[in-house]
Amino acid sequence: MLNAWLPFGEPSGSARVRLFCLPYAGGGASVFRSWRRRTLPGIDVCPLQPPGREARIREAPLRRLDPLVEALVEAMGPHVERPYALFGHSMGALVAHEAAQRLRLLGAPPPRHLFVSGARAPDRMMGGGLHSLSDAEFAEALRELHGTPREVLEHRELMELLMPTLRADFEVCETYEHREREPLACSITAFGGSRDTEVASEDLRAWARMTCASFESFVLSGDHFFLGPCSEEILRIVETRMR
Repeated sequence: MLNAWLPFGEPSGSARVRLFCLPYAGGGASVFRSWRRRTLPGIDVCPLQPPGREARIREAPLRRLDPLVEALVEAMGPHVERPYALFGHSMGALVAHEAAQRLRLLGAPPPRHLFVSGARAPDRMMGGGLHSLSDAEFAEALRELHGTPREVLEHRELMELLMPTLRADFEVCETYEHREREPLACSITAFGGSRDTEVASEDLRAWARMTCASFESFVLSGDHFFLGPCSEEILRIVETRMR
């Protein structure tokens, strides 16, 4: 469903480039709502809404990466005829990379740029079994990992609502198996947090192996959720690269 994936409307037909944005585990398109309000000359910010959250909360979240990417690419298909870029934070970075690879295999136009944030390179992803823990154990694991906003963890009703989606998103990441493929032809820019205990500097630099074009990385002040506090700095870099 195209409109479901694009909750803020169809992409602009006049923008120079479209920036499709994918949220972190448990997050939704509203994470990037403020990005749409900021004027980025020639750039149309297009937040993407995976199933199982916000307006799609009644839909079952997908538990494996391949069907998630297939559904996403199908929704994006009609909108990649114009120049576009991809941005993803944490789990969203993995999904964005896999979507770019899937589009390449389908012969679709490639993205102009891939922006990845707060994420290990795909070949450094680590499996695990957190998604199979009990609700209490899973919530405690999320707290220890600092991988879910504190405001969410401390809101009991919200956690009850989000638990199936959070668990499914972790299952997507923990069951992912990296496949060696041709590197992407687009440039990659990677962002990391200076106090992020989940993504080390070498995990960030490893994204360089995912492209045969240029690569650069930026370490910004913050923990795993530097995305919010550092959004202005990130958007300045994105705007510059999109020129």
